[in-house]
Amino acid sequence: MENKADFEFKKGDLLKDKITEFQGIVTGRADYLTGCNTYLLVPKVGEKGEFREGYWFDEQRLEKIKKTAKKIENKKNGADIMPPRTY
Repeated sequence: MENKADFEFKKGDLLKDKITEFQGIVTGRADYLTGCNTYLLVPKVGEKGEFREGYWFDEQRLEKIKKTAKKIENKKNGADIMPPRTY
């Protein structure tokens, strides 16, 4: 059984949900045993600088608006970094 997910989109891509038109930058991806790939889309901050909540979407619902909207160079592998938080 193959254990590697083939994701269509990359982390940092700006995507839009075809159904709700929700837009956000891919900050996380997950693949499931059933073969479904999902993406965490996080929108830009609001007009007053407030953080807005991200949501998970199935791959087939998404379309790319812009490739690599955000790229973050990180020298650590993530296991020793605190996860992002919303306040």
